[in-house]
Amino acid sequence: MAEVVEVLVSGGAANPGPPLGPALGPLGVNVKAVVDEINKVTAEYKGIQVPVRIEVEADKSFTIKVGTPPTTALLKQEMKIEKGSADPGVQKVADITMEQVVSVAKMKRGDLLSYDLRSAVKEVLGTCLSLGITVEGKDPREVQRAVSSGEYDQMLSE
Repeated sequence: MAEVVEVLVSGGAANPGPPLGPALGPLGVNVKAVVDEINKVTAEYKGIQVPVRIEVEADKSFTIKVGTPPTTALLKQEMKIEKGSADPGVQKVADITMEQVVSVAKMKRGDLLSYDLRSAVKEVLGTCLSLGITVEGKDPREVQRAVSSGEYDQMLSE
């Protein structure tokens, strides 16, 4: 039966120190190889805490599964903001492009409840609303309606 180690690492910047080294060392696996593989598969999440699951088999082989950061973390990284608005209905903290929304939706696609890219984009727009982020100068609810009516079909074709 495989031993499982679950940790949060900074995307693309894992190192053999805590929490990885002490957790993997007793399992007899090559810690450097695991760290290098984690850094390779989490490079796109640079600077964000990413959930990682490492399964170590009896023969010392390992499998790495990377979760995705929360949508809020991806949006804050995309917009280079520290936090969302304290009053998102009144105070706006950033303005995102529709291309950036689609990019975040594609990153989160596997973890969202959506069946298609259109629905995933609408979920991300909902998160924009709660963070106080406008979309190309518009209220995210207005953009959600535009997505539903087909205005962004060309951009959302998969």
